Amino acid sequence: MGVKHFKILLAEDDELSRQNLVELLEDEGYEVKAVGDGKEAMEEFVRDKYHLVITDLRMPRADGLEVLKFVGDLKSEALVVIITGYGSVDSAVEAMKLGAFDYIVKPLKDDLVKLTVSRALSYLELKGENLILRQNLKSQFDLGKLIGYSECMKQVFEKVEKVARSDSTVLLHGESGTGKELVARAIHANSERRHRPLITVHCGAIPTELLESELFGHEKGSFTGAIRTKPGKFELAEGGTIFLDEIGDMSPALQVKLLRVIQEKQFDRVGGVKTLTADVRIIAATNQNLESLVKERKFREDLYYRINVIPIYLPPLRERGLDIPILANHFLKKFNQLRKKQVKRFSQDAIDAMLKYEWPGNVRELENLVEMLVVMKEEGEIGLFDLPEKMRGTRAENIVTYGEVLPEEGVDYNRLVYEFERDLLFKALNQCGGVKNKAAKLLKLNRTTLVEKLKRFGM
Repeated sequence: MGVKHFKILLAEDDELSRQNLVELLEDEGYEVKAVGDGKEAMEEFVRDKYHLVITDLRMPRADGLEVLKFVGDLKSEALVVIITGYGSVDSAVEAMKLGAFDYIVKPLKDDLVKLTVSRALSYLELKGENLILRQNLKSQFDLGKLIGYSECMKQVFEKVEKVARSDSTVLLHGESGTGKELVARAIHANSERRHRPLITVHCGAIPTELLESELFGHEKGSFTGAIRTKPGKFELAEGGTIFLDEIGDMSPALQVKLLRVIQEKQFDRVGGVKTLTADVRIIAATNQNLESLVKERKFREDLYYRINVIPIYLPPLRERGLDIPILANHFLKKFNQLRKKQVKRFSQDAIDAMLKYEWPGNVRELENLVEMLVVMKEEGEIGLFDLPEKMRGTRAENIVTYGEVLPEEGVDYNRLVYEFERDLLFKALNQCGGVKNKAAKLLKLNRTTLVEKLKRFGM
């Protein structure tokens, strides 16, 4: 899930339970709005856009069934998950008949809550992807969001165009953030399978014990929590393409089952007795050295050669030269429109500093940086000192160190303090994957204090 930002509306009248759920979901990276009863939930749902509503069944003023009906009447794409006690399971089942996605029984278990929410949002994301695919099919070759004029990227584009016309298995390899998923989408969109789904599975983001069910599906009752039969991603991708991101993280046991799909075009659901067929093209991706993993016996050699039919290497951003300012200006235009800002350009000093920077997070890091700069700057020109300290080649706290004499020309105290605090917040958020609770603990701040500081810096 990762890549996409999800908003959850939580309705729970028990304050302690509500607080625990908010903390649990925010730690998972979701944005959560919590309210204390059903009426508040309905009012809040109209005010903002939410992907998922989690509501207690029994609440004052309006109960969970009323909230469910309200969401349904608005023809919203949002999903609803019901929380219920053991004595009200029948009501929760009735709620599912009325359109609820799932229900969770009290006392709540963290792992089950996280699993249910992840399944709901994965379903929502998959539904949205399929809708976009149907609406945006194009007959001519199109590389979508892939941008680049450097020689190494021209070679990537040429390979993608040739590969798209075949039905061969493709292995994309390169560092994180280099655009492997974008390349997979471009290959699929220009293939003979473009009228069928493209299904993405992030192998490294799904626990090993759940990944088999995600890939191959499961039968009702095959494990705890399997309350109904669920098709896997290979079934959903029938006739289309499946993109297996970070395939190097797949367990040896699952590697055997994937090898069977590639060789025999067959698989079994978890707990199933019927063998299913799979007419699916496989595109795999990794940021690891699979050859080294094969030598270390962490990755099957036979599977490696099965997926490495057509390898495509995606170069890191530091090797793409003048693509850096081109991409930076592309993202500047994008976030100006998205955030309704008027930041005009990057100064030459800022461009020079960005060209010298190593970009360990690659294109994804550049995109996140430009979004932050647009939000904070709002208008005018982005200069050298608007960039984080690590890109400027100097650290604000090293300009004046303890025991040294201040330079005769003096220092701009307010600017140095501003830059140091901003860079510290930015670094903490990056290190914690944007999870505010974790960033607050890292900085030894109260979460509310951190939130106020982020608002002050426009982050």
